[in-house]
Amino acid sequence: MKVTATILCENSVGVPFGAIGEHGFACFLETDHGNYLFDTGQGLGIMANAAVLHKDLTSLRAIMISHGHYDHCGGLPSVLKQRGPVDVFGHPEMFRRREITRKGRVFDIGIPYRRNYLQGLGARFRLHRELTEVGPGIHLSGEVPRKTAFEKGDPQMTGWDADGKALTPDPLNDDLSLLVESAKGLIVILGCAHAGLVNILDHATATMGQERVYAIIGGTHLGFSPSRHMDAILAAIDRYDIQKIGVSHCTGFVNAARLHSALGERFFFGSVGSVLEG
Repeated sequence: MKVTATILCENSVGVPFGAIGEHGFACFLETDHGNYLFDTGQGLGIMANAAVLHKDLTSLRAIMISHGHYDHCGGLPSVLKQRGPVDVFGHPEMFRRREITRKGRVFDIGIPYRRNYLQGLGARFRLHRELTEVGPGIHLSGEVPRKTAFEKGDPQMTGWDADGKALTPDPLNDDLSLLVESAKGLIVILGCAHAGLVNILDHATATMGQERVYAIIGGTHLGFSPSRHMDAILAAIDRYDIQKIGVSHCTGFVNAARLHSALGERFFFGSVGSVLEG
């Protein structure tokens, strides 16, 4: 299957006219079987950037949400208002109340909209914990087992339980990635990789029956990883013979620079307007 993935929302902008950046992520996926949207950013740039990049949001066959953080699903109402009723795939915990503490201040980082409001705009939620097919050759990863010793969650990210009574470290069970079977091989599209990049690659190849990954694009969360862990990350990239890696959003400049130094032409910055073909 021929695939074209175009980044619509990201922290930086790689095209010269009209597009805007924001802290968030969204990727427009064009395939032989139709168009899809993975995440929607904060909501500041999705509509303008789709217009600038000539991506028709009314053509979407489905929307997939990587996890329930504001910077990945904040643009969902705007997209729904343009698209109309559409299937929205995600995880049952995506509506969990969430907070983060930074420098002594507490911020709400969950989905900024209630489920019934989004349903009123046309969202038909399809929420699953397991690997889920959303279209021909396109799957959401399902929950990713956390097996590596070094890929830990952010202890400053917390979430309320289902009854809203207890605030605990957030395991982010809803962190999902998109697995796309392209003509060139398996493409893994990451939202934020809270589950850990190596964990995600191991899970993706095992569930899809693949030994290699053609490309990775999206947020790797490496901006929050100590540099000493990068050796294990690079070893996994080599183990799966990854030919293209376009890093976005939460990768961080230091570790992005290290990836570029190690990978050379296999590396690119996944900014707004970046395109991956497979």
